[in-house]
Amino acid sequence: MKSSFWKIIPPTFRRRAIWVALTIFVRALLNFVGLAMLVPILILILDSENIASNSYLSDIYNTLSFNSYEQFVVVVCLAVVGIIILKNVLVLLLYRSERNFIYSLYKYLSERLYIDYHHRGLGFVKRSNSAILTRNVNVVSLMFVAGVLKPVASIASEVLLLLLIYGSLLWYSPLAALLALAVFIPAIALFYVVVRRKLSDIGKRENEAQRTKSRIVAETFRGYADVEISGAFPQMFKRFEEAMNETVSLRKKNATIGMLPQMFTEVGLAVGMTTLLFICISGNMENMRLLFGIFAVAALRLIPSIRSIMSGWSAIRYNAYSVDILAESGTDESYPAVEQCDERFTFSDTIELRDLCFQFDDATTPTFNSLSLNIHKGECVGIRGTSGVGKTTLFNLILGLYRPTAGGIYIDGEKLTDKNIRKWQNSIGYVSQNVFIADMTLAENIALGCDADTIDLDRVQRVIELADLREFVASLPDGLNSRIGEQGSRLSGGQRQRIGIARALYKSADVLFFDEATSSLDGRTEENINTAIKRLSEEDKTLTIVIIAHRESSLEYCNRVITLE
Repeated sequence: MKSSFWKIIPPTFRRRAIWVALTIFVRALLNFVGLAMLVPILILILDSENIASNSYLSDIYNTLSFNSYEQFVVVVCLAVVGIIILKNVLVLLLYRSERNFIYSLYKYLSERLYIDYHHRGLGFVKRSNSAILTRNVNVVSLMFVAGVLKPVASIASEVLLLLLIYGSLLWYSPLAALLALAVFIPAIALFYVVVRRKLSDIGKRENEAQRTKSRIVAETFRGYADVEISGAFPQMFKRFEEAMNETVSLRKKNATIGMLPQMFTEVGLAVGMTTLLFICISGNMENMRLLFGIFAVAALRLIPSIRSIMSGWSAIRYNAYSVDILAESGTDESYPAVEQCDERFTFSDTIELRDLCFQFDDATTPTFNSLSLNIHKGECVGIRGTSGVGKTTLFNLILGLYRPTAGGIYIDGEKLTDKNIRKWQNSIGYVSQNVFIADMTLAENIALGCDADTIDLDRVQRVIELADLREFVASLPDGLNSRIGEQGSRLSGGQRQRIGIARALYKSADVLFFDEATSSLDGRTEENINTAIKRLSEEDKTLTIVIIAHRESSLEYCNRVITLE
């Protein structure tokens, strides 16, 4: 985990970390100064008769010519309060650097993980579970900065303060310093032995339980109709309840472990002060009162530091799984820019597949081996074949969602590459069997990818006419501004397909791809959609249409049909 921890942080943040480390050091010094300011008050309370023996206080008393001891005490106390207030203001200002660093890194990691998952392509997305990817993007990055990086910074600050306090205690009274060492070292060692292995295991197990819960909830609502009709909800709830019970159980264990630092340090303090009290009683009580007070103040400040260090170490162990997940995602790479590209590919002649080969990573045989074909501009081409022959895979290759393992796809003689694939995708439209519908307004769904304030409503109205959606829009309470539900939950199959067609037309696409767009529709709706597609082909002779279909009726109006075997 150590090497991965540093690897996750990009170079620009590593450089900022140097400044943050400096602020942590200064904060530790300021906190030490705040603690040291209590010493004069202790001397005034516990050793007031011997102020003259303290060179610092006697110099202040004589230099400022105080008239009475009471006046001197008031001034010293006010000065101490003022210095402590100033110290805390400075500490708060310095903490802003650490806070900004940590949450800027969280923003970077979460966005970078989101981009990384997107850039891995359709194959990766299909192999993964969307609920797990969602949790990783939204939760794991936060767990890393809040549960690993922030405790690291806290531990660094507290260790520095601890060393300063202990060094001063050692200089003032070696006996008290050795006693503190004898008391707290066993407590820390015992805590380490008790929880060292448990926390990492608990953290990993809870992450798995949380993933399971997220997956079950997502599947329940995504497949609500099937779950309900199949009577599967009780079984899914049982799985959810098991994961929830596991989460609650692990959280209880972690909460219990979280109490241990306080218990160990308080017991250590009680033992240390009792031991010192016996030493004071057996010695000269008058001479030992100040020593006892100094030890008490130091110990009371040592306890929060030690407790913070132990709790921080616990948090790091508990959230260590986040380091592994982020390290696997390749977040050490440079932050890729996400820019809107409106440039289009100029398509005027032919889509050509030359000796195209493709094989999935986990497959033993290729899906395509030296496939060659041409699709000319203005054609309406049908593609058919038995289930599993690779029709949709072929579409995904032409759409640029998969990359060929050999051969290539050429548009007007120019090969599609990672550099120009976005331009090609800007020139095409795609209507799948299950058209993606976002939980947005109808207008935003048709103009998908456009900000709401940049949508050309006149163009939306034109494509609504072409896609025969006029009556549907008229039936909506807010027309184009009506929200149509997550995944189009309030739409019929035919309406979804027409929205997909309208979306493609809004782009002014040069090529329209229909992937089994009517296979799940009833006969009448299928005929209506086919008629709409045919009308588009007849009205715009430059429009190229490529259709995948099982039913021959969906391919009747195609200029030619390609059969995959």
